[in-house]
Amino acid sequence: MTETLDRTDRETATPRYDDAFDVIVVGAGLAGSAAAVTMADRDLDVLLVERGRYPGAKNVFGGVLYTPTIRELVDIDEAPLERYIAERRFGMLTDRDETAVSISPGGWHEPPHNDSYTVLRGEFDEWFADQAVDAGATLLTETTVTGLVKEDGRIVGIETDRPDGTIRAPYVVLAEGGNSLVSEGADLRRRESRENVAVGVKEVLEFPHHENAIEERFRLTGEAGASYHYFGEGAVGEAFGGGFIYTNEDTVSVGLAYRLSDAATTQPDPEGTLNAFKTHPKVAPLLRDARTVEYTAKTIPEGGVESMPELVHDGAVIVGDAAGLVLNNGVHLEGTNMAVESGFHAGKAVAEAASGARRDDAALTQYREDLTDSFVVRNLERYDWLMETVQSDREFLFEELPRAVADAGSEYFQMDRAPKEEHASAARQRLLEAVGGYTGAAKLAFRYRNLI
Repeated sequence: MTETLDRTDRETATPRYDDAFDVIVVGAGLAGSAAAVTMADRDLDVLLVERGRYPGAKNVFGGVLYTPTIRELVDIDEAPLERYIAERRFGMLTDRDETAVSISPGGWHEPPHNDSYTVLRGEFDEWFADQAVDAGATLLTETTVTGLVKEDGRIVGIETDRPDGTIRAPYVVLAEGGNSLVSEGADLRRRESRENVAVGVKEVLEFPHHENAIEERFRLTGEAGASYHYFGEGAVGEAFGGGFIYTNEDTVSVGLAYRLSDAATTQPDPEGTLNAFKTHPKVAPLLRDARTVEYTAKTIPEGGVESMPELVHDGAVIVGDAAGLVLNNGVHLEGTNMAVESGFHAGKAVAEAASGARRDDAALTQYREDLTDSFVVRNLERYDWLMETVQSDREFLFEELPRAVADAGSEYFQMDRAPKEEHASAARQRLLEAVGGYTGAAKLAFRYRNLI
């Protein structure tokens, strides 16, 4: 069944899908399309339901797409990729200073470029969903899922805003994203606290009067791109989070993300915070004469492994952002690869259950087991301690340490008639004051030892 139907088609054709499919996938984002491709490749009849006019129309993304699993599922040579990531840069900002570290291995310039690319989700998600359709899935757009259908405690379908409303199928994959109203409404997951959710705002900027601005300002050639990450009060004020710049082919994505609890208290204006970040003296030159062509905002789950809902239910599984599968420890900012991996394992589990006509409570537990053994849950477990630790040290990490590093760097490289030894001693003393002396430095190193 290879078909794509939008609302215009449905107004004239009004096809009936009740009990016509083996599985329904709610959401045609990365996790949903990965699940759909996996199951269609295993000869299941898949209905992929998307509320937007096209897949990606509702998705907000920073963003870097990590492609190891996608590469295993589909041929990405024709995918709409913007630039490969050739440089990662991390900058600590005070109100006017920056101290940065840049990483640019030569191997990243060689295919498959560390499987890291900037993409525009409106283009990539539509292409990825098309791969599912090519594999045999049916894509139904402009259809909002309003609830789940249950019979005898088992999930057996979905309720929609379509004229014929109910669509039944033996299995349901919930890939509805971070704003998972269907899962929450069915009591399959709880609403997260503000401390476990970030608000993200992003703009896409173009340079209408400077054709080579991206290459010149980010020192790029060919299809190479860069991801710049910023932390400290110069990035997000008093909030717990950071800012970013990603280079696309002809535009840059600029944005920030910080705790929703801070948006409700110390940093209540995300748009104003973004504007302040864009005008920071170390950021503004990169964006000079740029024009905003897109503005978006979203919420991001950041609760880690402790916030993961029960992944497997009687007749349904939860994948991607809906399952809270996002890793943000300040160094590793990942979610796209975790979404795809979860969709892949969910698709395998559903296909295996369907091949044996299993519809018992334990039919889909293989998904939970496979995901737990994968890098997704293992990475979340490894860094589960970090967010709590960083939160407790937030004033030091995002305010005191950036100022101390900037002061020490300025002192160390000070050009005057004093001996270098004096400047080195003063720089060392400034850093020691910030960390609480040698004892404080040892305690800090011990507290963050698991990062390495």
